Amino acid sequence: MSDARSEFSQGWKVVVASALGIGTGLSPIPFYTIGVFVAPLSAEFGWAVDQIMFSLMIMTLGAVVMGPIAGMLADRFGVRPVVLASVTLFGLTLAGFALSNGSLTLFYINWLLLSSLGAGTLPVTWTRAVSNWFNTHRGLALGLSLLGTGLFGAGAKLYANYLIGEFGWRTAYIGLALLPLLIALPTAYFLFRDTTDAKAKGAPVRQAHRGFSLRQAMKGYRFWLLAIAFIPISFAVGGPIPNLEKIFTSKGIDVQQAVQIASIIGPSVIAGRIIGGWLIDRIWAPGVAFVLLSLPAIACWLLTGDATTPLMATFAVILIGFAAGVEYDMLAFLVSRYYGMRCYGAIYGLVYGFFALGAGFGPYTFGRIFVQTGSYDAGLLYGGVMLLVGAASLLLLGRYPDTATFPAAEAK
Repeated sequence: MSDARSEFSQGWKVVVASALGIGTGLSPIPFYTIGVFVAPLSAEFGWAVDQIMFSLMIMTLGAVVMGPIAGMLADRFGVRPVVLASVTLFGLTLAGFALSNGSLTLFYINWLLLSSLGAGTLPVTWTRAVSNWFNTHRGLALGLSLLGTGLFGAGAKLYANYLIGEFGWRTAYIGLALLPLLIALPTAYFLFRDTTDAKAKGAPVRQAHRGFSLRQAMKGYRFWLLAIAFIPISFAVGGPIPNLEKIFTSKGIDVQQAVQIASIIGPSVIAGRIIGGWLIDRIWAPGVAFVLLSLPAIACWLLTGDATTPLMATFAVILIGFAAGVEYDMLAFLVSRYYGMRCYGAIYGLVYGFFALGAGFGPYTFGRIFVQTGSYDAGLLYGGVMLLVGAASLLLLGRYPDTATFPAAEAK
């Protein structure tokens, strides 16, 4: 307990800044809010659901390419300058959606800019500093740092829905853009520093110079197991989330109730972050992942058929949100434990790229299935199977390696 107090007394500022930065960044804001923009964009420009959801695939492309680059830049030049620049550019490009004129091409280009310039707001940068400040209670610290996705995921959805109703969708995009610019940017400027920063007061001494290089990591089976296993997991967890409102209304639930039920995703993500982080500090993380990431398979089954009630929908959202809360910090924790902190940004960034593939293709695929069949049921059933397969694959990771055996910085 004294270790916990010591670590948190030293690193709480980094945790707070990371929670606000990640929460208002590229990971949750576009992903959680696109569902409420579907109706007004369709009404004004005549775009179909799958055309709008295709935007998340564009975002995925940018994240896949720029996520590893942002991680490498953080490893080389430090996390803080990368974060400050990216938060600013992300906010400005998010506001750019208010200028949409009906051209899908320009709409997609702005999504590519958003994901490319905003890649430094992804967990790959913030969690590097958190992992350096925390060791014994790294799982809990990562969970708390990633709480922002749940807090702002739910809040941003309701916030955007309110702005759309009162002022229109263009003002809603500007309102969303103010979140990173007015919350994350000043907080990061004053509170966020890595342990290697000369101005980081009370920073613990970490052996961040020990660990695997990206090339060394890619030679082992664990890297590819992690990368491949998280594709079906992120696909099946991420696919339904932006489509929740549409899934519920297709089951006969009215629009306002659908938005309210979907907003429960936020508190569920928060619960997943805290409970999952606490568990992986004490229990072998792949085992925890197998149990907690298999639960949404039940949710997928509950949402199929014509008998889905608001109560069933609420329970399904809780299960999906809990898993969404576990997956991000689980991925960050596994990378730090199996590969060390020497090239954490580059390794996590590349694995995150695979994760983003599933998360990006999921919403579009779910939306496409609905357009072609008039139902989300097939996508939900496929997603349930993919969750079980992906979660079970993580059990093959084996025991954590001894940090004393990690290669030193000069190793090739």
